[in-house]
Amino acid sequence: MTASDPLHNPLRQGLNDGRIPQPCTMVIFGASGDLTKRKLLPALYSLARDRMLPSQFNVVGVARRPIGDAAFRTSMRESCDKFARRRPVDDALWSTFSEGLFYCDGTFENLATYEKLKLQLDELEKTRPTGGNRVFYLSTPPAEYPTIVTMLGKAGLINREKDGPSTRVIIEKPFGHDLASARELNETVHSVMREDQAFRIDHYLGKETVQNILVFRFANGIWEPLWNSKYVDHVQLTVAEAIGVEGRGGYFEGSGILRDMVQNHMFQFLCMMAMEAPVAFEADAVRDEKLKVLRSLRPLPEDPKELSRYVVRGQYGPGSVGGEERIGYRQEQGVAPESKVETYVGIKLHIDNWRWGGVPFYLRAAKSLPKRVTEIAIHFKKAPHAIFPQSDNRLGKEPNVLSIRIQPDEGISLKFFSKVPGPTTDLMPVPMEFRYGTAFGAEPPEAYERLILDCMLGDGTLFTRADEVEASWTWIDRIERAWAKAPAPKFPNYSGGTWGPSEADELIERDGRTWRRP
Repeated sequence: MTASDPLHNPLRQGLNDGRIPQPCTMVIFGASGDLTKRKLLPALYSLARDRMLPSQFNVVGVARRPIGDAAFRTSMRESCDKFARRRPVDDALWSTFSEGLFYCDGTFENLATYEKLKLQLDELEKTRPTGGNRVFYLSTPPAEYPTIVTMLGKAGLINREKDGPSTRVIIEKPFGHDLASARELNETVHSVMREDQAFRIDHYLGKETVQNILVFRFANGIWEPLWNSKYVDHVQLTVAEAIGVEGRGGYFEGSGILRDMVQNHMFQFLCMMAMEAPVAFEADAVRDEKLKVLRSLRPLPEDPKELSRYVVRGQYGPGSVGGEERIGYRQEQGVAPESKVETYVGIKLHIDNWRWGGVPFYLRAAKSLPKRVTEIAIHFKKAPHAIFPQSDNRLGKEPNVLSIRIQPDEGISLKFFSKVPGPTTDLMPVPMEFRYGTAFGAEPPEAYERLILDCMLGDGTLFTRADEVEASWTWIDRIERAWAKAPAPKFPNYSGGTWGPSEADELIERDGRTWRRP
């Protein structure tokens, strides 16, 4: 069999280890939105194509417009034709898959919508029975989350008991916009369901490379002995986007890059990279160790002047990315002309525990940089004694680096030194590369495929627990409070298509280090 055979594909076999979920109905609130069209329905179709969905599976889309089942199916077919991982869409498979697509119109704040939905689900059980098992997906603006969760409880659509049909709720990020709102939303969630029924999704955790961090660390005896302050000089985490806000100016004005990227995605990378080995690869065991990392983060000072030694913010102005002229952030649609919202953040932090004591972690996340890249780079300490003095300076400036590329070109690279052929002892850094595409000969599944499947299986390992969310917001809120007391920043302070403001370079260079250029 070849890797392209869907039934004998190693990537497919690793997706659910042969487990098939119980029959269920997925209800998607916000079914007319971009996320449903670009990600959710294409992911469900791909799961169906790889024969990973249960034999009896339904989707009910809920949105305001009264379009009916037929129009909903047509719209979702167009989305899969355009965005599914496996294209073109198979006509025979779509014919069967689309029989399970249904639509319910109504407003989210109206209890009548949920009563109508309940009747529709009860009718579906007569013709396409699923044992009453349901997954509710909240693919709506975050302001709608408390309303939908509360109404689901009022309408009796959530079974809190462990016996009987299963009910699970997937809640998209952001989960709150600060600690107070996150706690309030957690209280709303817990008022109608158990914690293990709530699946707070971060799609980055569905990426193969992110999941592979734990496998790389804990399934290989060569790395773990080096994964500590004795051998690691520092760690850099980078999430760089070449694009600007791309029409999301209105949303971004209310968040900024710190809330939009660091509090969730980057802290999850940080936890998986820095955590101790869990007692088992099980949801609570893994999340317990991630929580310990978040609680070990050294609090940053709330004095704005002191904070500037650890945190730098920036906003992009007009520039050129890949030879294409780009407008500045303040010229983007939905952005205030004098906006003070940050599109760049650079952070130096410490994890105060035995493994990482004294090792600085440098995080940067930004829009409108020269290229799109997400990676974790572990910079090891240089050799303790120089026996190649003519190359000692270079050895100090270019240490051994292990980089884990999350996107694009997913893979792992190790940079080490080798002798240049010839009569001298000149040294040159050389890479040792591993790439997913070439190693497995098959395209990895989309992140949403893995996460949706895990939710249907009841596996919360790759989802965020309530205490994790609150711990991350506790740390982020200190930065926001300090910024609120600081003088207005002089924005924009970096041109689009550059690697950020000069203050970010100073942040790391004062420690005798430099930002890596991925």
